[in-house]
Amino acid sequence: MRKTIAALGLAGMLVPGLAGAAEIFAKVGTFEAQFLKIGVGARAAAMGGAFVGVADDATALYWNPAGIARIDETKSEFSFNHAFWPAEIDFSQVGYVFHVKRFPGAFGIHVRSLYMDPMEETTAFQPNGTGSTFDAGYMTAGFSYARSFTDKFSAGGTVNLIHGGLAEFSQQTYAFDVGTLYDVGAFGMRIGMAISNIGSQIKYIDREGRVPGIFRVGTSFNLMQTADQKLIGAFEFSHPPDNAERLNVGAEYSFQRYLYLRGGYNINYDAEGIAGGVGLHLPVSVVGQADVDYAFTDMKDLGAAHRVSLKFLF
Repeated sequence: MRKTIAALGLAGMLVPGLAGAAEIFAKVGTFEAQFLKIGVGARAAAMGGAFVGVADDATALYWNPAGIARIDETKSEFSFNHAFWPAEIDFSQVGYVFHVKRFPGAFGIHVRSLYMDPMEETTAFQPNGTGSTFDAGYMTAGFSYARSFTDKFSAGGTVNLIHGGLAEFSQQTYAFDVGTLYDVGAFGMRIGMAISNIGSQIKYIDREGRVPGIFRVGTSFNLMQTADQKLIGAFEFSHPPDNAERLNVGAEYSFQRYLYLRGGYNINYDAEGIAGGVGLHLPVSVVGQADVDYAFTDMKDLGAAHRVSLKFLF
C-alpha cells in the first residue's frame, strides 16, 4: 500500500510537468516568420543575447526600442550587422538612429533580411533539375520612436512591415514592438522590458500562421568599474510563444574604452549554446567614432554562427 501511494504521488507530480511539456511540443513549428527570432548584432550575440537591459546602441531597434533614447541627442548612429547562419543562409540588418531638432526623443529606421542563394528547381519527374531556379527569404522594415520621460525612464515603440517570399508566392503583414528601460541608479543597474512582434496573422496561399510574439525582461549592472576598465553583467528571461522559457546570461569587459571582450550562454535553447566575441572602438576622423565587432555562437549539431558588425557614431 505504501508503495502504491508513493507511486501515485510521484505520478501526480509528473503529470503536470508532462502536460506542460506536451503543450510546448504541440506549439513547436506552428508559428510563421521564425527569422524574427534571430538576434541582431555581434555585440548582443556575443553576450549570449542578454541585451534587453543593455540596449544602448542602434541594435536596440531590435532588442528594445526604448534604448535608442539613450543615444547622445547630438549624434546619429548607423549600424550594419551580418550573420553567417548555418546551411549557407545569410541574415543582414541595417539600422539608423537620428534626432530631429526641437523635437524630443529619438527616431530610428531599420531593415532586416534573411536570404540565400537561388536554388535549383526540381520536380518528381525531373529530380535532376528543370533548368530553372527560385529563391526564398524574408524581409522586414521598421520605423521606431523613443523618448526619455525622466532621467531614469525611457519608452519606445516600433512598427514593422514584414514580407516573405517563396518562388512566385509572397506574403505581407505587420507587427509592433514596445519596450521600456529604467535606470535603477545603484551599480549602474538597468531593467529592460520589451514585447516584440505584436501583430496580425501571416498567410501563404490558403494557410494562415501567427508571427512569433516574444516577451523579454532583463537587467544589466556594473560588476567592476575603474578609470580604465569596466565589466558589465547581464541576464535576460524570454518567453517565446512556441517553445519553453529561456534564459540568457552574458558579460562585457572593456579596457580603456578601446578593446572589448564578451561572453555569454543561451540556456534552454534547442540549437544555441555558448557564445563569445571581441570588439574594437576606433576614433575615425571622417565619421567621429567607429566600432567593429565579431561574435561566435555554438549552434550545437548545426555547427556555428558567425556575426560581424560595424557601427558609426557621428
